[in-house]
Amino acid sequence: MSANSHSPVMPITRRIAWVMWSIASIFYAYQYILRVMPNIMLTDMMQQFNMDAALFGQFSGAYYIGYCLMHLPIGILLDRHGPKKIMTLCILLTVVGLLPIVLAKHWIYPIIGRLLIGVGTSAAILGVFKIIRMTFSEQRFTRMLSFSVTIGLIGGIYGGIPVSYLCESYGYQIVIQIFAILGVLLAITTYLIVPEIKSDHKTTVVADLKTVFTNKKVILLCCLAGLMVGPMEGFADAWGSEFLKQVYGLDVQTANYLTSMIYIGMCFAPFLSRIAEKTGYYLGVITVAGLIMFGIFTLLTTGTMGINSITIGFFIVGICCAYQILAIYKASTYVPENVVGLTTAVANMIIMSFGYAFHSVIGIVIKLYDDSGNAIAFNYGIRIIPITLIIGAIGFLILSYQEKHSFLGEVHA
Repeated sequence: MSANSHSPVMPITRRIAWVMWSIASIFYAYQYILRVMPNIMLTDMMQQFNMDAALFGQFSGAYYIGYCLMHLPIGILLDRHGPKKIMTLCILLTVVGLLPIVLAKHWIYPIIGRLLIGVGTSAAILGVFKIIRMTFSEQRFTRMLSFSVTIGLIGGIYGGIPVSYLCESYGYQIVIQIFAILGVLLAITTYLIVPEIKSDHKTTVVADLKTVFTNKKVILLCCLAGLMVGPMEGFADAWGSEFLKQVYGLDVQTANYLTSMIYIGMCFAPFLSRIAEKTGYYLGVITVAGLIMFGIFTLLTTGTMGINSITIGFFIVGICCAYQILAIYKASTYVPENVVGLTTAVANMIIMSFGYAFHSVIGIVIKLYDDSGNAIAFNYGIRIIPITLIIGAIGFLILSYQEKHSFLGEVHA
């Protein structure tokens, strides 16, 4: 539990705790839908705003700039003002960020809106972190976070086939308007149901930040975890469907269905968390997950996988993507108890910041090889993912080796 203690104005009963957790998890699902929308609306967006691949990469990547830059400020605000007001305001901010897609004509405004969506939705996962720590025991943190991720990933799944169907049936601008209305309703619900809390801080923000950012193990672990987010944030969130259409010649519906299998797989995040909890070997589980994803994406870029093997492969990749939960928890074990909450925010911020790099670099590589044909260009772009996966997995293998021998040394001593 963080040293930035807080107490509710009204007692948090078990029923209220579950309701708060449910609302935070629904917000997390909502932000996942907004996150994957560029993947579904890629062609329409590029045509409407006259974007090339590099510019579209900037558009979808702008989400991660806002998302990551606001992690610390929103984390601090949640500690001082509680989730009631901060989450409500952030949900409304995401609604504002959706409006330029419907109202604007120049590409710069949707990019600014995408940035605002990133800012607002950063409160989703941080709100989940905060509410779980406020209402559940430390021992249940990983489990409850896994369940929240499962609910969130349902949003990712519904950002696939169903949203694609709605876009084809009614037009993507109508779909944007629907989600804006849902956002307003979610904000009202959050404000009415989540209780107000008081805060009593015993340490300064500067002191807490210094404790976290000067911890080399935390920063290294988070950077290695960031190198492994390509399958989710580079592929599934933006470039996956188009890659499958260009390289494998699949139709839109099939490509979106296959991409959504990654989200379906990650719905089984509690399974990976359970393995880590039972074995106590968190770094080892992360290493294995990275190696499995590396193998699947290496095969994928050969262009020889069949639909069935892609389906199974993406499902397994989705399960492995739950390594992020383990990495965030593991980072929190490297710091004193009084900055555990802040560390989870910092860890998620660093890991997610790599999402922008993946979106942008893949877009730049695709544009660079555009003269060679779309299939070749997309293949080269996606090859960035297995390269970073093997680097991250090797890094975690070294960390795991060092931790194991350090533990054995302490036991023998």
